Amino acid sequence: MLKRLLREPLLHFLVLGGLLFGLYGLENDGAASVGEKPIIVVSRGSVEHLISLWERQSGRLPTPQELQGLIGNRVREEVLYREAIAMGLDRDDSVLRRRLAQKLEFITSDISAQAEPTQSQLQEWLDDHPQDFRLPARIDFEQVYLNADRRGEQVRQQAQELLETLEGKGAEALPGAGGDRFMAGFRFKDATSVDVAQLFGDAFAQALFRLPEGSWQGPLESGYGLHLVRIGRKTPARQPELEVVRGRVVAAWREAQRRQLNAAFYRGLRQRYRVVVETGETDT
Repeated sequence: MLKRLLREPLLHFLVLGGLLFGLYGLENDGAASVGEKPIIVVSRGSVEHLISLWERQSGRLPTPQELQGLIGNRVREEVLYREAIAMGLDRDDSVLRRRLAQKLEFITSDISAQAEPTQSQLQEWLDDHPQDFRLPARIDFEQVYLNADRRGEQVRQQAQELLETLEGKGAEALPGAGGDRFMAGFRFKDATSVDVAQLFGDAFAQALFRLPEGSWQGPLESGYGLHLVRIGRKTPARQPELEVVRGRVVAAWREAQRRQLNAAFYRGLRQRYRVVVETGETDT
């Protein structure tokens, strides 16, 4: 990115900026001291970052004047930040303190995000946390719906009569036939108990997954009314192979690494301090 700029007149401004702000090849911004007066170092990396952000937002490189403004804003922000810290303005600001603490923890988050677990580490994680990745049971089913509000007190008797009709037709019986319209349809495939419960309620889902396959059964009751159901296929819950859930395992492994790194990082920092509580006792 910076090489592109060096081919343009912007080079002259960068040279001037280096004299004014200390554009050294440093990895991080920082402060140096000349006598007793601190200086602010705007690193090459920071300039490149400012240029990159500008180009991403505007679709072009900044002009020398625009880059001067960007660097000026960066310096202004740093000056005000340091003065605010020097004045202790951060001490009574719980939100700011929390944000700064979180920002420090993000360092270890970045490290853990770049970590690449081995195949054996992922398999070990999956074996040690089977319930986190277990694939739920699934079910295919069809239904005939009877609207209790519309049918009134006769709904259960009508449901029983319709069930006998469906049983008599066997495989030729069509879902929905003889019943009422249902907003979600009459055929459901690969539904988990959570899927069913969200639509029909927990009691309905529990009863449905206990039914055998093949024949019309019921009625089952939901908040909508009564349902006659036929189970087509059941897939039991199972423990997946690693490749099926690799992405989830990697994410969980990295999260654990992040927590461990944060804990170790904090322990190292904590050892630098003695904590004195208001009772006068000292935590060493």
